[in-house]
Amino acid sequence: MQTPTGTAELQAEIYARSPQSLGAMLLERIRIAPDDQAFMYPDKQEVWQELSWSQVGELSTAFAAGLLARGMVQEERVGIIATTRIEWALADYGIALAGCATTTVYPNTKSEDVRFILSDSDSHLVVAEDMSQVEKVTAYDQLDQDITVIIVMDGESDGEHVVSWEDFLQEGRDYLEAHPDCVSDRVAATTRDHLATLIYTSGTTGRPKGVRLKHGAWTYLAESVELMDLVTSDLLAYLWLPLSHSFGKSMMAFQVKYGFRTAIDGRIDRITENLGIVKPSFMCGVPRIFEKVRVAVLTGETSHGIKGMIAHWAFSVGFKAIPYRLKGEDLPPILALRHKAADKLVFSKLREKMGGNIRFMISGAAKLSPQVQKWFYAAGIIVVEGYGMTEVATVDAVNHYHRPVFGCVGDTIPGLETKIADDGEILFRGPVVMDGYHKNPEATAEAIDEEKWFHTGDIGYLDEQGLLFVTDRKKDLMKTSGGKYIAPTKVEAALMANVPYISQAIAVGDGHKYVGALLVMDPDLLMKWGKNHGHQHESYEELTQLPEIRHSLDRYVARANTHLEKWETIKQYAVLDHELTVESGGVTESMKIKRARVIASHAEIVESLFNDVEETTRES
Repeated sequence: MQTPTGTAELQAEIYARSPQSLGAMLLERIRIAPDDQAFMYPDKQEVWQELSWSQVGELSTAFAAGLLARGMVQEERVGIIATTRIEWALADYGIALAGCATTTVYPNTKSEDVRFILSDSDSHLVVAEDMSQVEKVTAYDQLDQDITVIIVMDGESDGEHVVSWEDFLQEGRDYLEAHPDCVSDRVAATTRDHLATLIYTSGTTGRPKGVRLKHGAWTYLAESVELMDLVTSDLLAYLWLPLSHSFGKSMMAFQVKYGFRTAIDGRIDRITENLGIVKPSFMCGVPRIFEKVRVAVLTGETSHGIKGMIAHWAFSVGFKAIPYRLKGEDLPPILALRHKAADKLVFSKLREKMGGNIRFMISGAAKLSPQVQKWFYAAGIIVVEGYGMTEVATVDAVNHYHRPVFGCVGDTIPGLETKIADDGEILFRGPVVMDGYHKNPEATAEAIDEEKWFHTGDIGYLDEQGLLFVTDRKKDLMKTSGGKYIAPTKVEAALMANVPYISQAIAVGDGHKYVGALLVMDPDLLMKWGKNHGHQHESYEELTQLPEIRHSLDRYVARANTHLEKWETIKQYAVLDHELTVESGGVTESMKIKRARVIASHAEIVESLFNDVEETTRES
């Protein structure tokens, strides 16, 4: 077992000086910078509007007062079912000010799961994005009886259960006139030990579990990360991450603490366009976002002809410059001249497409391929990894952009005790660890041992400098019939980094002689390929099974294999004729692949990857 890092003394010091609650932290931000810009957001006409911190305070306080007018008590749950948008943030701030707790629900959650989450959490009030989300609540008679009011962001009041966003805010303003101290009194009564957030982990198996996070977890996280000197108040963040997910929630806590501006819009199809409009300083994302940007360049107009040759040359120069840049050394004269030309011809144009002001980006929620990191770094764009889990308030380690280490998730946050168990599992202990799973003491006892260590289920190690590396999920490790342990995420990362037309990859091979894979094609790229190759009339399903596609994939899979050890290489693969979706049960709401379920539901295809070859091997 590696020596634990982090100290209880530092932890106690940070905890003691952290704000009492999210509401108190918000009021302090409003007090010290009332006129500073807090948010940018697109209105219904796609015109970007601005909100100052004082305006945020007025709106969120009105929302809080509306909750109090409805009789909501300390720690009572309020569900939010919506995409990431300004109203989500304002409602969450209002819930914190009222001393209540937010129950987050992904907007693409199925109706029956919405029923379970709202019922299990004992949520009595719901904020819904539109009438389609309202219908998920009202579809069940019992749930409809438990929910006293539904606030709809885009919709009108119906005089019964449904109240429009504006009407609810007016209720709050009216209540404030009669009870001017109601919100400040509730903030004063809210402590670090009160429940702030209930996040149901989508999970890859079974029913979702409600993760209970106290106010002290979020305020400690914000206070602790401030010591890492990652962000400053002059930055502009682009926030598209689902606020239903703890990664997005942590960004809101950081914004309140540091005071940086945030452009908020959760529509994934608008990311590229919006980056050019708002020109942010930094953005957090999941690996798939960065993979898609890279693939768009590799397969776009600049990938062919003269432009393709120039881009290929530029990146070869960029890769040669990486060792010098990482060490902070000057480039050799000839390389420096070539790098300047490469930057002018190729890299500067790529950065301009991302707004032109990006200082760094942080990838989290899943493993990012070091190969993808190097590609961005070669172009002068820094993408570093962070690591965390919902059960530990999400941000538990992050690689600083001033000293990037490819494949590393960086330093753990100050004061967070960290150790590696004898079997390689990563363990954490500290104020950011959840209060437990809601109404699930058995699952809580499995996750948190008697010494208060949270068992992440991830395998990793700490290097000589104390930097954390995560290698795979403990339960996902595969063991071949030859006795070799293989981390599927490493195999999948190699595939995602080298096979440009795929959107998902699932490594298989537990108990077999070698590794196989299930590949899912990216719909947009595949249909574009079909149009360019005379197959514009074929469907997605038909295109996935074309021999030409298989021939093209063979070359790319062979390239991916060069980045793997011999025993990790993919010998056989199958291309699925359908996507893995939330609706089909193939991925979670946060787009993590439900590995066991996918393999089980495609058992016949998986077995076909091994049967013929292994049978031949036995006969010979």
